[in-house]
Amino acid sequence: MDIEQIRSGQAPAAIGPYSQGVKVGGFFFFSGQIPLDPASGELVEGGIEAQTEQVMANMKALLAAAGLDFSRVVKTTIYLTDLSQFGIVNEIYGKYFTGVAPARATVQVAALPKGAQVEIEWVACTGGE
Repeated sequence: MDIEQIRSGQAPAAIGPYSQGVKVGGFFFFSGQIPLDPASGELVEGGIEAQTEQVMANMKALLAAAGLDFSRVVKTTIYLTDLSQFGIVNEIYGKYFTGVAPARATVQVAALPKGAQVEIEWVACTGGE
């Protein structure tokens, strides 16, 4: 089975030896997105709300690069440095999943790259394979 790399200039470039996303068969596996501005590569300011909105914008850009949208996401994992902010993240996240919500795990972690407060990784599928 071939592995196809997914790339988007509308989402932050990989900051290590990994792909923004890969396609295998009918499934797409996307690396965790932190709230980096794709143009500057810098962490967005404005707290957990602004950071979550940027992560979702980065997700949207990568899904579009794969020819998908949020309706094709089947699994997400949310990493938070402060689980007490879950309600805020959940409210913003929920605006993007209006149909069948994906399966999800949310965990608190000690730290995230570049001092981010939130990171989300996800799996999507084409639905036709």
